[in-house]
Amino acid sequence: MKRQVRNRVFKLAAGTVAFGVISACGGAGGGGLDVADGGIRGTGSSVGPVSGFGSVFVNGVEFNTDDIPNREVESNDGITAESLLSEGMILRVEGEWRDDGTGTAEKLSYDDTLRGPVGQVTADPSGAGEFVTLSVMGQSVRVDRQTVVRGTTYAALLGGSQITGHVRVSAWRQANGSYRAGYIEVINPDLTNVELEGSVLTVDTNLNEFMIGTITVQYDENNVSFGSGLTEADLENATALEVEGELNGTTLIATTIDRDDARRFSRSSDDDIEFTAVIDASYTPSGAGSRPGEFTMGGLTVRVTDATELDDSITLDELTEGLLIQVEGQFLSDTVVEAEEIELRDGNAKVKGVVSTSTDNVFFIGGVEVRVSSTTVFTVEDGSGTSLQALPIGTTTVEVEGIEKEQGVDVFIEALKVEVDDEVADFDDRNLYELEGRLTNITPGTITVLGVLIDAGPGAYDSNPQSEIIDRFDDGEVLILEVEYSKNGNAFIADEIDLEENDDD
Repeated sequence: MKRQVRNRVFKLAAGTVAFGVISACGGAGGGGLDVADGGIRGTGSSVGPVSGFGSVFVNGVEFNTDDIPNREVESNDGITAESLLSEGMILRVEGEWRDDGTGTAEKLSYDDTLRGPVGQVTADPSGAGEFVTLSVMGQSVRVDRQTVVRGTTYAALLGGSQITGHVRVSAWRQANGSYRAGYIEVINPDLTNVELEGSVLTVDTNLNEFMIGTITVQYDENNVSFGSGLTEADLENATALEVEGELNGTTLIATTIDRDDARRFSRSSDDDIEFTAVIDASYTPSGAGSRPGEFTMGGLTVRVTDATELDDSITLDELTEGLLIQVEGQFLSDTVVEAEEIELRDGNAKVKGVVSTSTDNVFFIGGVEVRVSSTTVFTVEDGSGTSLQALPIGTTTVEVEGIEKEQGVDVFIEALKVEVDDEVADFDDRNLYELEGRLTNITPGTITVLGVLIDAGPGAYDSNPQSEIIDRFDDGEVLILEVEYSKNGNAFIADEIDLEENDDD
């Protein structure tokens, strides 16, 4: 169902600022857009992946952390200060945020989803290289190109490299019980300090044990610590739990037992919330019309009304299970949020190659315009950090995952993640590019994708002949193309063109 979203160009509302707000103090690449001060937009909790620092960027808001003593982070996982956070970690911020994209944090909270040994690492079985699956203490974890990876590289995992150490994972739980990682880091092994989350299969309080996947959790009711108001009696009805303790083979001796990470989305003393999560259950209208209706994500029911703003031209039928989105709204009860705004946070376009030019919040790769926002994460493949200002020009390969948009006659990618290769590209490769995006025009000699006119003769088409692509395009079908191309003088020339649905590279 995600293909529906990939197969569209998302349009910005006329007059909106395309690249968000990035303050002069840095973070998210540290550009500088001056936007007029705004009033308070929300007071409550903001939960989402960190996209930058100086102070902390979450959900496109720069939260100032000066009011938090020592910039402390509430955590029992060793992430005790802001300086120990990383891009991609899913953070809960309690405070207020304003119309100008800034906010004030009163409290920061972080909790690992999983921490422990890795079993098998399996690449995308389709061969498309869109994701890698890790088995962490029996839990399935999806690592994709939007995941921030530390201690290894996505390319290494994709190539079949196994992980011999332990990993720290910050992830969203999906409807089928698997996880989608926002952040993964290889850490030193420590079997005395693991963290397991997952579906509870069986419970036997008489034996003081329960099963999460393949792991038997044992506890001493006199010594174990229960969190979030949980009691031993609650274990009988729990669908998913989080456990920390010592792992001995397939037995985990629990020191703490808590509710699963859905508690990060719980209601605070104030009713406003903005949160990023994966949709658990698709949108369903509640009446004869398309609105009102509701869907679920992060364990919360999200109610859509006639006043709900759908950004990026998302349609209601595209709010389907598995899509990563951001919702801003108000709690109507402890489990129901009325959405004021819904924004896409899943990539549907990409470009790879060396950067030709870079200006404030905009750079170009292979003719594709890339715009940076306050939700953009900058990383180097080796796991170190970088920024927009440090992007190499003309020497090193950069890969961008983002959302395809258009504003007037301009077509561009709004970047979600920008990753710089850790080695300088060979001289012969510096005019070679790859992109993926929606076909917007085609002739017998050219194609236009992501706003780039590319010379394309019949011999460049791989899985489908040129005539078929032309016919399907003329019939109104939305086609996503993957294109490998090169630059010759001022012209771009296609070397290989493939439909995204047929990609097996």
